[in-house]
Amino acid sequence: MRLDKLLAKAQIGSRNDIKKLLKAHQVRVDGAVVTKANLNVDTSLQTITVSGQELCHSPEVYYLMNKPAGVVSARTDREHQTVIELISEEDYREGLYPLGRLDRDTEGLVLITNNGPLGFRMLHPKHHVDKTYYVEVNGLLGTDAPAFFEKGIAFLDGRVCKPAYLEVISSSSEISRANITISEGKFHQVKKMFLAYGVKVIYLKRISFGDFVLEKNLPAGSYRTLTLEEKEVLKRYF
Repeated sequence: MRLDKLLAKAQIGSRNDIKKLLKAHQVRVDGAVVTKANLNVDTSLQTITVSGQELCHSPEVYYLMNKPAGVVSARTDREHQTVIELISEEDYREGLYPLGRLDRDTEGLVLITNNGPLGFRMLHPKHHVDKTYYVEVNGLLGTDAPAFFEKGIAFLDGRVCKPAYLEVISSSSEISRANITISEGKFHQVKKMFLAYGVKVIYLKRISFGDFVLEKNLPAGSYRTLTLEEKEVLKRYF
């Protein structure tokens, strides 16, 4: 949330009062004086003080969800259940949305927040956030597969994917299992990459997004709030 809006919600004063406080160097974020009213801040991630008093107002929330197959990574959908609809009434906040998308039939890690600017920054190409997926395909992943993915794959429409890291877990002519790590998120990218190799994805699950890892004991359809350590990671994107 913008700093001036946060201060207004915390009833620090009028718009003019807030401008005067910023100009008088009375507002600090993590100990540093700030004067920009449009700075994106979050009291659950940062220590914000006004005239030496800590601000405790925290409207932002952060959830890590294990998205089940059949659920859409969107705020609303006319035909299918969305990840937002899996959030309980108690935990729901206005403006919740998923960071990035997973296909409806893809399972796994989705971050959900109502901090819009943060989501934009995390998904910006300059950050190159790695995403790792567990994948099962309907054919053989040969010894040449890791090198094939690492050199980058060109699709039929001319788009070229950045190099991807493939770790083959098991391989046979009927089914192969692997983990694949990519740093971008083109439409149906993972599925198209394996099609380019000559096999079809039959199961896909995102198991990590940057430093965020999906634990095995979080059931599909469930979610949890981020830990303090995970919230510290978010500060990189402020």
